[in-house]
Amino acid sequence: MNLQGTLIPIGGNENKGIKKGEKYHTENIEDGILYRVVMESGGKDSKIVVVPTASSIPDEVSANYKSAFSKLGCENISFADIRTREDSENPENLKLVSEADCVWFSGGNQSEIIRKIKDTKFHQIIEARNNENKLVIAGTSAGAMCMSQRMIKGGSSKESFIKGAVKMGSGMGFIQGVIIDSHFIQRGRFGRTAEACARYPELLGIGLAENTGLVIKNAHTFEVIGSGMVILFDATELRNNNHTILKAGEPISLTNLKTHILARRDMFRMDSENKFQFQHMQTPVMYR
Repeated sequence: MNLQGTLIPIGGNENKGIKKGEKYHTENIEDGILYRVVMESGGKDSKIVVVPTASSIPDEVSANYKSAFSKLGCENISFADIRTREDSENPENLKLVSEADCVWFSGGNQSEIIRKIKDTKFHQIIEARNNENKLVIAGTSAGAMCMSQRMIKGGSSKESFIKGAVKMGSGMGFIQGVIIDSHFIQRGRFGRTAEACARYPELLGIGLAENTGLVIKNAHTFEVIGSGMVILFDATELRNNNHTILKAGEPISLTNLKTHILARRDMFRMDSENKFQFQHMQTPVMYR
């Protein structure tokens, strides 16, 4: 894994404190995920750059995050309005990301982030500053899924456990060794994450529920934040995996796919051999 800084992937629909009707609204946004993002970024005076590239309604998304972060006392909120690859080379956007304490990728379509930002100067600056431990990279839904080297591009939950139901591609590569899925519980994505792990059993599958995320430090320390669950898929000791011999459309068979269910304040560490050390509030337990 190449991460040196802090990565915060979120499963979508995080509490923004905008209206009482929103699904995960609480009166105290200070108790939520966005507050943790602000604190990890350096506090209320940190410079946060929102990148709404994945969204089909970037202006509305930008306004929502402006309001949400303002409720937390943050005034240094900027927007890198990247709608074409040319925008990722725009000096104004490059200046924003060069000076940011946190870059926040919104939800939407993760493939749009790849198409418009991957391998551009904007992307290169983020990677360089991340490697210097000078940047927090946060993202929700599509903004979380794009972070890994191998990325889920799409796939119907109704066709889960069928070879070819999951579409994979290259992500932004901010972290290696994992595959990230979002809206995991609410949209029934167990099957598509399982197929992704069948294709890449050396990678850890991470399913993030809504209003739930991870604070990842230096690519090996993971802390669960938010109100929901994080499901981990460990395929490193599969005893049967017929994915490689199947034709597209045939059902997948997996045995000994290990799963772990974690919630707020649970932590785990992962070493270079994908061995885990879990900590459930108090006592650490080694697991192979």
